[in-house]
Amino acid sequence: MLARVTGSPAPSRGALARRLNLGDAVVIGLGSMIGAGIFASFAPAAAAAGVGLLIGLVIAGFIAFCNATSSAQLAAQYPTSGGTYVYGRERLGEWPGFLAGWSFVVGKTASSAAMAITFATYAVPAAWLKPVAILAVVVLTIVNTLGITRTALLTRILVAISLIALTVAIVIGFTHTSASATEPGTAVTVYGVLQAAAFLFFAFAGYARVATMGEEVIDPARTIPRAITIALTVTLVVYALVAVSALHALGAAGLASATAPLTDVAATTGAEWPGVVVRVGAAAAALGALLAMIAGIGRTSLAMARNRDLPSWFAAVHPRFHVPYRAELTLGLLVCVLIAVTDLRGAIGFSSFGVLLYYFVANLSAWTQDRANRRYPRALAVAGAIGCLVLVVALPVGAIVAGIVVLAVGVGYRVIRLRVGR
Repeated sequence: MLARVTGSPAPSRGALARRLNLGDAVVIGLGSMIGAGIFASFAPAAAAAGVGLLIGLVIAGFIAFCNATSSAQLAAQYPTSGGTYVYGRERLGEWPGFLAGWSFVVGKTASSAAMAITFATYAVPAAWLKPVAILAVVVLTIVNTLGITRTALLTRILVAISLIALTVAIVIGFTHTSASATEPGTAVTVYGVLQAAAFLFFAFAGYARVATMGEEVIDPARTIPRAITIALTVTLVVYALVAVSALHALGAAGLASATAPLTDVAATTGAEWPGVVVRVGAAAAALGALLAMIAGIGRTSLAMARNRDLPSWFAAVHPRFHVPYRAELTLGLLVCVLIAVTDLRGAIGFSSFGVLLYYFVANLSAWTQDRANRRYPRALAVAGAIGCLVLVVALPVGAIVAGIVVLAVGVGYRVIRLRVGR
């Protein structure tokens, strides 16, 4: 077991620096979730389930809560970079850890592309969408390579802007309606509700981002569980308010067909300024999520490279900024390529597949913890594991097939690497 760390000592060569306090950790968690869900996943959820997306939101929130409790108690026991990749290796063995890490890296790479596309959708005309999305990835990748405290500061600013815009959208949504509000939406079915929950789970998946940065958090055994709980609670409240207000303003049919749902909510006032505020907030939220994702994927890649589950070249830590700069720069390049060849809905579905498998391993790992390190009932880990599998099955077939193919590629890579190592 790793020792509890209570200070912020100078990092050793190849190690990351402990610079994040509770406030920084909460903000990074909020930045990862607020942008991911509200501005990207409500439309496909409404298309799948109509007004049943509210039930899907409850299901996704409950599964996220179960996963959060598992992640929190694991992070307290293993306060190092890598998140569930490390927990899986320690509790279940090398292969489950690898599958969790691989699922996280590929799933969150798709999430990063989705957030960059979301940013550009709200920020610029359609003709400029992909070039601007790629430019955003380049800029934020550079910010991440300059140090984790700069990442936390920029995320704090972006989250504040996002919450102001969301407040405006919520007030408008509860006080205005459009013509589409009375149109019938998609019929509510069990499968549709579960698929909506799978899409909306994408919105919650940033709550444990700080767990992947356990090597950079001050007093991680205490800070990480508190940060995860606070960030998830705030996000649940915000999501519920946004979902109900958006359905009130647009109706299920209008929400399902919207490319920028909260901009459409703002447009119900007939004035221009609410739309401008919402677009700025949406762009800021997407950038905040993208910034935190790049940081989280970089730390998981670092942990995997240290064990040669990714090429050891990615294990390099910058001597001045103490970040896994090679992993982050490579990630930025891959996200730019993905932006060029995918759309938002496809990226969300593929991302959800990878992230659900990641948390499935987290729940199994938490179930094996002894009583001294368990902070929550085992029943929550069981419920989280079952919930993750149910939502994976409910995803669109294309997302499932793509996810299985990418998992097979990862397994093939590791098998070859182990044979060459022998």
